Amino acid sequence: MFAAGFRAGDLVHNTFSYHMTPGGWIMEAGAQALGCTVFPGGIGQTEQQVQAMGDLRPDAYVGTPSFLKILLEKADELNVDVSCLTKALVSGEAYPPSLRDALAARGVLGYQAYATADVGVIAYETAAHEGLVLDESVIVEIVRPGTGDPVPEGEVGEVVVTAFNRDYPLIRFATGDLSAFLPGASPCGRTNLRIKGWMGRADQTTKIKGMFVHPSQVSDVIKRHPEVVRARLVADNETGQDRMTLHCEAVSSDGMKESIALSLREITRLRGEVAIHPAGSLPNDGKVIEDVRKYE
Repeated sequence: MFAAGFRAGDLVHNTFSYHMTPGGWIMEAGAQALGCTVFPGGIGQTEQQVQAMGDLRPDAYVGTPSFLKILLEKADELNVDVSCLTKALVSGEAYPPSLRDALAARGVLGYQAYATADVGVIAYETAAHEGLVLDESVIVEIVRPGTGDPVPEGEVGEVVVTAFNRDYPLIRFATGDLSAFLPGASPCGRTNLRIKGWMGRADQTTKIKGMFVHPSQVSDVIKRHPEVVRARLVADNETGQDRMTLHCEAVSSDGMKESIALSLREITRLRGEVAIHPAGSLPNDGKVIEDVRKYE
C-alpha cells in the first residue's frame, strides 16, 4: 500500500468482501498499519457505494480493478463527484494495460498486489511498473506445473510460496498461478526478487478419450528420458477424434520416439504421438498440456 502511494491519514474505501473470505480483513489490516482510516464498503450495492464515496470523499480505493471501473461509471451516471479518489491498490483479477490506462485517464493511479487467501500478500507493484516485488516475509519458487522442480530463471512456471507465519505456517504452498522471475532489481530502488505478475493458471489437467491426463504424468515421462529437456502435450481433434502429441525438446536418436511413446502409453494409459524439436523451440508460457480441440 505504501508503494501504491497510501499514506497515514488517508481514507480508504475497501470493496473486498468481509464475508466468507479474508480479503476485506487482509486489506483493512494493511491500511490500518499505515495509519489509514478504512470504510468497509464490501461488495455489491453499487449505487450506495457511490453515494458513500460522494459523501465521505475517500482518497484511495482497494478492490478489484473491474469494480472500480463500474463505480466510476456509475458515479458519472448519478452525477456524483468522486474526483477525490486518486489512488488504488487492486487485486483479485487480471489488470490489463487498457484498464490501467482508462483509470489513469480518470485521475486514478492503480497499482497491483498479488495475494492469496491462504498467504496474504505475496508481491506488489511499485512506481517503476516493472513486475511485482516479492514481499520480504515469504519465500517464492517458480516450479514446473505438476512437479516441485524449479524452472530456470526467466522460464514461466507455477508460483510456490513458503510463509513462516506462526499462526498459519505454509511450506511450499502451490498457488496454481503462473509467473516467472525477472532478472535484476527494480528501478524503484527495492532490491528484493521480482516476478512478472499473474500469467494465467497452472492447472492444465484435461480429459482425452475419457481419461484425465495430468501435468505430473508428463513430468513422469520426462523423468524416464533424461535426454528430453522440456515437453509439451498437445491435444487436438483435427482427425475428428481426440489425439495427443507429446512435443519434446531433445537431440533426436534412433528409437527415441518409439521409446518415449511407450512411456507415454504406460503412464497415461493412452496412445499418443511424439514429435522431437530442437532446444528452445517450445513456447515459454508455462504450459505443460495445451488443449487446442475445437467443437463446432
